[in-house]
Amino acid sequence: MKKILLIPDSFKGTMSSSEICEIMKKAIHTYYPETEVISIPVADGGEGTVDSFLAAVGGKKVHLTVKGPYFEDIKSFYGILPDNTAVVEMAAAAGLPLVGENKHAEKTTTYGVGQLISHAVASGCRKIIIGLGGSATNDGGTGAAAALGVRFINSKGESFIPVGESLSEIASIDTSGLDPDLKGVEMITMCDIDNPLCGPRGAAAVFAPQKGADEAMVRILDQNLAHMAEIVKKDLGRDIINLKGAGAAGGMGGGMAAFFGSKLQMGIETVLDAVHFNELLDGADLVFSGEGKIDSQSLGGKVVIGVARRTKKKGVPLIAIVGDIGDDIEGVYDEGVSAIFSINRVAIPFSEAKLRSKSDLALTMDNLMRFISLYR
Repeated sequence: MKKILLIPDSFKGTMSSSEICEIMKKAIHTYYPETEVISIPVADGGEGTVDSFLAAVGGKKVHLTVKGPYFEDIKSFYGILPDNTAVVEMAAAAGLPLVGENKHAEKTTTYGVGQLISHAVASGCRKIIIGLGGSATNDGGTGAAAALGVRFINSKGESFIPVGESLSEIASIDTSGLDPDLKGVEMITMCDIDNPLCGPRGAAAVFAPQKGADEAMVRILDQNLAHMAEIVKKDLGRDIINLKGAGAAGGMGGGMAAFFGSKLQMGIETVLDAVHFNELLDGADLVFSGEGKIDSQSLGGKVVIGVARRTKKKGVPLIAIVGDIGDDIEGVYDEGVSAIFSINRVAIPFSEAKLRSKSDLALTMDNLMRFISLYR
């Protein structure tokens, strides 16, 4: 074998994508020491997204001070890839770990995320990837928009920076002051959930409780996001209330589409495009992917299926290494998966299995490569 690509998702709670790549690479080189192995750690948009992209394709991390979830100054960062694409993870300025136990979804802001975007654009980046995930906010992305020049005006004609509890005070939205450097900049928002902005599956109902909101506050936040959507439709002509993914990151998915015209895209598609995966497939003999569990939900476009759809077009075999295999997965083979192997070597509960996941993965890969080496 001359070339193998590794592009697994993390196994949540056990191994990161980078760790899985290292274990796979070691097993491959045991049997094929001369094979070129290209590792592509997968980012899901949350904490660690910048590092995953930099590990996959190189680039640099830019450090700066921005506003945190409570408008305090914090040290933050974003990444710039070799092709001058900026990668911003919202968790770096508005993430839940930044608030500790001081969780108040109604008072937190995404303002610092806008500052990161602003700095990247001022640095000459013409494409920005924004990863949504792990947020402490429920402001519909209004904070980020305000940092980039969007004015939110109340009934008194005063400009203010909304947070979750004050979205209801927005009477009009003025985008005439939007940072001129944004003109011509392509924004892509990584969004792996399809939750709408409001309602029982909306940003507030599903995610605000983990950010400190009780039942009464969830209702208020939901109503406030609906109000914001009404003003967005009235003043900007964009209907985000039922947009798939609008509910991501406290409604920031909807805000990115509303204020910047950003495309909401599955994380794996964003990663594949950013690393020029189609080109990397040229000359590849085999691709290894994987995720914690492959089941019928995987067909919705998770990592393995997203990769498989591209390998199928190029005629490159894909082997999925997973933690668990669910029922009714026959459809994954039609999508381009060649074979699936579980690393679970013994019948034990997950609480025990996760403690041996790394060694089980190593043994599974060794077994596979040992077999493949007999025929290639």
